Amino acid sequence: MMDLNEISLNLQAGKAKIVKQLVQQAIDEGVPARDILEKGLLAGMDVVGEKFKKNEVFVPDVLVAARAMNFGTELLKPLLAGDGATVKGKVCIGTVQGDLHDIGKNLVRMMLEGKGLEVVDLGTDVSPDTFVNTAKEQNCDIICLSALLTTTMGTMAEVVKAAEAAGIRDKVKIMIGGAPVTQAYCDEIGADAYTTDAASAADCAVELLSK
Repeated sequence: MMDLNEISLNLQAGKAKIVKQLVQQAIDEGVPARDILEKGLLAGMDVVGEKFKKNEVFVPDVLVAARAMNFGTELLKPLLAGDGATVKGKVCIGTVQGDLHDIGKNLVRMMLEGKGLEVVDLGTDVSPDTFVNTAKEQNCDIICLSALLTTTMGTMAEVVKAAEAAGIRDKVKIMIGGAPVTQAYCDEIGADAYTTDAASAADCAVELLSK
């Protein structure tokens, strides 16, 4: 049987084509898709996430690892759908209205996907209503808000209020992050969590979902 750690190691090195070959090989050998995903791809992304937190790897390394993971998950998607595998949770993410920065948001999305969560990416310049309506329509467990400007940070408070007005605040957790954002601000607007970096955000999301 194939050693799934090979997949993890090649993913950490960002070798997308090799990851794809190894995933296919594992599928051909009859390794369950869920095992390939969890012990190969997600295990590799976990290592990358931890190293990113400690500044041992940097944004480009995360991007190539995430690309390698996508190559692998493409092959697994039809098989995972077939075995009735449930995603641990669903998150909608976006950069708030008036703000066009997306590198941080994209990193958080990759880290969330790296934990096996389903992510609806709303892009940048997203209105409070769009966040709330998406969360309602798609049954999201968490709304993730990113802001890089002090001037757009206030929109985060509006999203919390909009979720309350829509009657979904008790069902949806709201996470916030971005350069100007602080724990004090998170407490002030009544959001559920604030994290300082992408890897911590993914860990925090998993924690919120397990409660």
